[in-house]
Amino acid sequence: MRLVVPAIESIDDSVFAHRPLSDWAAELRALSVREGWPSLRQLEDLRAAVEHQDAIERPRFVAQSAALLADGLHYEERIRQGILATRERNWHDLLNALVWLRYPCSKRALNAAQCADIARIGPRQRTRAQCALTHFDEGGAVVLCSDPALIAMWDRHDWHGLFWRERSAWDTRIAVLVFGHAILELALQPQRLLVAKCIALTADQETLGRLRCNSAGVRRGIDSRVAELIAGGVELGDPQYLRPLPLSGMPGWRTEAVGETFFSEAPCFRPLRPGRRYPPVSAL
Repeated sequence: MRLVVPAIESIDDSVFAHRPLSDWAAELRALSVREGWPSLRQLEDLRAAVEHQDAIERPRFVAQSAALLADGLHYEERIRQGILATRERNWHDLLNALVWLRYPCSKRALNAAQCADIARIGPRQRTRAQCALTHFDEGGAVVLCSDPALIAMWDRHDWHGLFWRERSAWDTRIAVLVFGHAILELALQPQRLLVAKCIALTADQETLGRLRCNSAGVRRGIDSRVAELIAGGVELGDPQYLRPLPLSGMPGWRTEAVGETFFSEAPCFRPLRPGRRYPPVSAL
């Protein structure tokens, strides 16, 4: 089925009205997204501004054209050389650019790991690690949690407990940062049931409180830590390392009210497969 996403002018404001998607509203406002598609020049200006603030280099946003693709390089190899092929007037690539602006260390770590595998086995094959890297890059989220009981519920796929009985825990004892640009793109269609592939990190209550009040400052630390875990091979060595999280179950994610039965009836809430075990949660 072909993905159909809204035109710029028809974005539903409610999509980015609640956490965790509301965290992305500032970037969209900075690019005047509601007034039309931002140009690559605007993206480049924004890249220069954030690089001036944090001194972390990102790839340049360059229009994807036949001339650019004629270099014969793999997409990831081109990024390693400092060029991010970007289709204009395209939600997927616009949101990917915004993730690069926000999480440059993690994106660099993903690219380095992809390039290492491409150099090892060639561009026409894919390892399980490459699949995990792509799953997180496209559809990933980072989850911070201060309560081991919530992790235990998550690990046994107790969706009713995690999202219904413990709904007051969200943004107090557990918080989500959406990372994957494909998830952000799909979120433009609020009726879709979305599941993110997650890296989970333990964090204390103070950090979760700071995330609510000063998310930019905490995000920088999260970006650095996730990059470290990827580079060290602790995370994303295999798709099985990633915990699935039905984002559609989060309080406030869906614009319509959902009842208790939603968490047992909706197809995104799948039971734990026999024998499935998740890896230990790393500390932030």
